[in-house]
Amino acid sequence: MVEKGTAHIIVELIEYEHNAVVSKSIMKKATGSVNAMSFDSGEGLNEKTSPFDTYAQVIDGNAVIVIDGKTTKLETGQGILIPAHEANHIKPNGRFKMLLTVIKS
Repeated sequence: MVEKGTAHIIVELIEYEHNAVVSKSIMKKATGSVNAMSFDSGEGLNEKTSPFDTYAQVIDGNAVIVIDGKTTKLETGQGILIPAHEANHIKPNGRFKMLLTVIKS
């Protein structure tokens, strides 16, 4: 977890690991969560659905996100809202880091 009231550089909160997807919890509450994730080249997330809206923002590199069959390429600084109950997955496109914010309501 990130220390409350302390400034940080978001992209430096998580490092890349060889052949791995790494996740670090920044904030976790009953009403939602914020996680930083890093993906090594060739790594991604399998197709899934969530009962909650999720906001994904690329903070380093670029990624391809497929939501309900529609492909979107995101560059550093870009984000996308993944609607609840929509099938989605993240395709590898080199190394990248992202923030995932889930709001449970």
